[in-house]
Amino acid sequence: MIEIPSDLHKDLVPLAFLLGDWAGAGVFDFPGAEKCNFGQEVTFTHDGRDFLEYHSHTWVLDNDGNKVKPLESESGFWRIDGDRKVEVTMTRDDGVIEIWYGEMAEKKPQIDLVTDAVARTAASAPYTGGKRLYGYVKSDLMWVGEKQTPEVELRPYMSAHLKKVVTPEDVERWAKALPDDLPDDGIAFFK
Repeated sequence: MIEIPSDLHKDLVPLAFLLGDWAGAGVFDFPGAEKCNFGQEVTFTHDGRDFLEYHSHTWVLDNDGNKVKPLESESGFWRIDGDRKVEVTMTRDDGVIEIWYGEMAEKKPQIDLVTDAVARTAASAPYTGGKRLYGYVKSDLMWVGEKQTPEVELRPYMSAHLKKVVTPEDVERWAKALPDDLPDDGIAFFK
């Protein structure tokens, strides 16, 4: 269910599907690094201004799904204009800062992004750009990232399937919003 907070900046309504805490797992695979499954936690928040704040943390998972070690962390800010053009500024823990541009698909919650600028510290690994696709599919957030370096052509390297994290406060709010005339037996509700 997509909720639009009453204090969300009006320009951000098309991005409301991103809001909240998300958790899930995915696959990391890029030449020169060990292929692995990873866990991910993502948060999109807002404070009433014309951007979403974004934080993502990933970690390597073992075969039993246990956390082994950190993989990547990133944070940034997402904006959208009246023509559904999206811009993202992002900072990664490996010393990379990126500016992404893209657009939201027509009539569906899907965003395609491409790097426009990349800055790297001296300690960061070679990296020249990337692409990302985010989509809201059956109440889940899915994404795939592509990466390019001077030695490796643009190719997929990470993808994940995330589920919305539900808090007790969410359940309480939803319960209060239920209509008073729900059927007692619960069965009639589905007829």
